[in-house]
Amino acid sequence: MLSIKELLELELFRQLPESRLTWICDRAAEIKLKKGDILVEEGDPHRGFMILLAGTMDVTRLSEGIQMPIGKHQAPAFFGEIQILSDDSVPVTVKALADCRIYEINPEDFLVTLHECRDFERIIFKTMQKRLRGLESFIRNREKMAALGTLAAGLAHELNNPAAAVVRSLKAVTPAILELERMNLVYGQRNVEDDHTEQWFQAREDGYDFLLNHRLEPLTLMDREDILLDWLENYGVKDAGKLVAPLATANIQTQLLDELTARWHDDPTELRDMGIRWLALSFDVMMMIQSGLRGAERVSELVQSMRSYSHLDRGAKQMVDVHQGLEDTLQLLSHKLKQGIKVNRVYDPTLPQIPAYGSELNQVWTNLIDNAIAAIDGTGIIEIRTMNKHDCLVIKLIDSGAGIPSEIQSRIFEPFFTTKTVGKGSGLGLDVVRKIVENRHRGTISIASEPGKTCFKISLPKKTEQQTN
Repeated sequence: MLSIKELLELELFRQLPESRLTWICDRAAEIKLKKGDILVEEGDPHRGFMILLAGTMDVTRLSEGIQMPIGKHQAPAFFGEIQILSDDSVPVTVKALADCRIYEINPEDFLVTLHECRDFERIIFKTMQKRLRGLESFIRNREKMAALGTLAAGLAHELNNPAAAVVRSLKAVTPAILELERMNLVYGQRNVEDDHTEQWFQAREDGYDFLLNHRLEPLTLMDREDILLDWLENYGVKDAGKLVAPLATANIQTQLLDELTARWHDDPTELRDMGIRWLALSFDVMMMIQSGLRGAERVSELVQSMRSYSHLDRGAKQMVDVHQGLEDTLQLLSHKLKQGIKVNRVYDPTLPQIPAYGSELNQVWTNLIDNAIAAIDGTGIIEIRTMNKHDCLVIKLIDSGAGIPSEIQSRIFEPFFTTKTVGKGSGLGLDVVRKIVENRHRGTISIASEPGKTCFKISLPKKTEQQTN
């Protein structure tokens, strides 16, 4: 049985009269745990007020599938007050690191004691405040790391394709150029008259121009390839199928090939079809270079988006283009938007820049767009609207997901409140959004939701308080 002497090991209980201590001892229920036993798991309904008199309890929280340590309770200690006072489920898992002896006071008896003694109440609330700050700090750091990991994974995913295109192009272009040089040497040894050589050069230049400035429709391109393949096979070109794509893409016509090859039709050497191969390979090299340039431009674009997103090399507060921030965020989350999600932009072209903390606003867009993607769960529409009002900018992010039940909409911005399963959501994402919008930018945020449509509305002032005064 719990004794008064054991209770007095904790400063908390030294505030109570002996009669109340005796009352607590009579009502406390003993719990004995072996090393490795779990007292409560994250997501469980709350229990009573716990008094740890022997042993050590480990406190962890599930994050990205891993139990992350948050802290420990070393005897003598108490815990459990937060869930009783908030009437929420347990936000952590508490496990015995050694054999433990605990006494549990039921919630009703704890609340009676709390309201009876002011000093007891003061210590409880000070401890509760300290623990909540520690938990919030830990989760915020994990949120930031998780967000950074998501962006890094997305950026790596997006960079992989264009980088691979650059590598492929560089690897393929070298042997192609060497082969072109060999062809030029072989052709030059025949001392062909300049006029005929100029015809081949002109065909190549016209093909280059078409490659750089035009593009055939897919069906037209397929028809052109079929026609060219028939011509090449009739002419007797070996591996004709490999030459069709670059010739068709460069808009080469069979009539032109008839003219260019007329004098070579009966030539017994490789010159009979080398001109055709030279044209195809020239166009192939141009296409490789174009592919490499597109890849390099895409890499540069992504790096610039990341730089802009994070607002590197700028002061903490600066004039911010909200549209640019939204686009940078969409760019970095594009790997999540490719599978069945359509983004509709309805941007007000008169939207001005505003003084703001750019990287923090981008946190807002990241959280809201990422939540919208999760709500859609595969297929749907995200709509982003911006409006230029008299004294503020209005940004609406609308998704076609299942919606948020009306009974919990009023709690959606509360810290630690989440509709996601244990380990999937911290309950701080929207709390961060609210604090950035309301506290840092003196704006407002609201939500309206029904099945098939959820809208987050953010209003941001055009001027800071200093500019207004």
